[in-house]
Amino acid sequence: MTAQLPVATAADVRRAAARLIRADSRAFVALLLLNSAAAGAGLVAPWLLGRIIDEVRAGAGVSAVDRLGLVIVVCAVAQLLLARWARYVGYRFGERTLGRVREEFVDRALSLPASVVERAGTGDLTARGTADVSTVGTTLRDAGPELLIASVECLFIVGAVFALDPLLGLSALLAQSGIWFALRWYLRRARTAYLAEGSANSEVAEILSATASGARTVEAFGLAERRVAVSREALDNSRSRRLYTLYLRTVFFPPVEVSYVLPVVVVLVVGGALHGQGAISLGAVVAAALYLRQLESPLDQVLTWMEQLQSSSASFARVEGLGRAPKGGSEESPVPVPVDDRIDVTGVRYAYDRGGREVLRGVDLTVRPGERLAVVGPSGAGKTTLCRLLAGIDEPRSGTVTVGGVPISSLGPEELRRQVVLVTQEHHVFLGTVRDNLVIAEPAATDAELWAALAAVGAADWVRELPAGLDTMLGPDGESTDGSRAQQLALARVVLADPHTLILDEATALLDPATARHTERALAAVLEGRTVIAIAHRLHTAHDADRVAVMEEGLITELGTHEGLVAADGAYAALWWSWHGEREQQTASSQKNE
Repeated sequence: MTAQLPVATAADVRRAAARLIRADSRAFVALLLLNSAAAGAGLVAPWLLGRIIDEVRAGAGVSAVDRLGLVIVVCAVAQLLLARWARYVGYRFGERTLGRVREEFVDRALSLPASVVERAGTGDLTARGTADVSTVGTTLRDAGPELLIASVECLFIVGAVFALDPLLGLSALLAQSGIWFALRWYLRRARTAYLAEGSANSEVAEILSATASGARTVEAFGLAERRVAVSREALDNSRSRRLYTLYLRTVFFPPVEVSYVLPVVVVLVVGGALHGQGAISLGAVVAAALYLRQLESPLDQVLTWMEQLQSSSASFARVEGLGRAPKGGSEESPVPVPVDDRIDVTGVRYAYDRGGREVLRGVDLTVRPGERLAVVGPSGAGKTTLCRLLAGIDEPRSGTVTVGGVPISSLGPEELRRQVVLVTQEHHVFLGTVRDNLVIAEPAATDAELWAALAAVGAADWVRELPAGLDTMLGPDGESTDGSRAQQLALARVVLADPHTLILDEATALLDPATARHTERALAAVLEGRTVIAIAHRLHTAHDADRVAVMEEGLITELGTHEGLVAADGAYAALWWSWHGEREQQTASSQKNE
């Protein structure tokens, strides 16, 4: 079960919205002023229509009607132009704000520690970066401006009714109280419901992503039915969450629709009674009724977009939640700069789950600058976990892992990459050219440096054979790359990154033995004078290392040179002779077949 990324609180969302408004405050003020002007122009027509009725009843001629009618036409045109201008400003404001949201999301996503992303799962991060950001964008581009315009119109219309007669205004408000109760009922439930729907969608995305990426493993182990069952359960949960939000809408909107008619009826009844007593003119009653009929359209937009706003608020809380996720390095105080490249592991214990079995059970190790250290041992011994701690991906539950006297996990991402780089079996080819895939590690690298990095890992020959060399497109629409070539590109990026310590967690596992041997030797030559910590099942890596650390059941049980450990006839010697013997048998068999 994945631990999803944090979700921002309602207060955090309000602060984030205020921050985005301040970032483009001039456009927001212009938007308010234009909307107010458009709403004000829209109030003129019903009031003048009431004046026309009163003027005609008082015996005014056609000229008075024509004069007031012309003013109505002018105000209608002004309202149209002002509303169109307001929407133009609003849409531009929304697009710029959405751009800021996207940029901030990308910055925050890239600053997340790898361990946080792994525990949360890529599905959650993907859902937030696609569906949630898209929902926020729809609100900023469409719902936001429309909601603001409609809200200003509602405020002005209600104010106009009160200006005609306070009693009529109060009667209209009381008749609309049903909307307030329905809205209160809806808002109490909507945020939680939409957050649950978003969480369920993230779980679906995570399961589908994991199943698709591990399709071969699923087929090999006959896990298809199990994965289908898990997917169906996640989809059923997502469907039930969505049905609940649909239920909220079906309860919310019917009483709202009824509440549109009641204010007009109440105003006509109360206004008729007041007019019969001579307390108000017929024109004022008609104007008030027209205002309330005019209120129906913007109020309907407000309540309709309110549903979108709740969905968007939940999505914005998930997007903004990345700001609450743990960051790499310390944000509270500056971290001391490492005094040298020495790495010290002292009394380290680690378990992936709280209260679970410890993977590391008190590891002590010192890696000297420039040393080649090989870490070997059976599967599950804790080798990869130790690598993750050495690379600053995870923090030990107890004990310390330091570089130059500074805890590795406290270093910021940029500083950490200058100190230690971890290369695993996992690799990725980015959409773009070969050059694009390399300059990620060093944007200022020249072509000569790129070719040198490729040559260091044995990739220069096949890159030169590509149609456009460094400028050849890679990916579905370009040249395909198999696992070994993708891994060579990853190693070339490491050469360009130029860290002082390189951790290889079976980084050449996907290469054939001859290519892997050549790549490791070339890489070792390029990184002469740097610290290299290599974890591999191919024990020639241990043979070439300065020292070898043997891990068993979360402990380092042997530490020394290859020759010394073989002479000691312990666990390493058993591994070496087992591997060496198999290699001799394979060589003899190959020669016999030839």
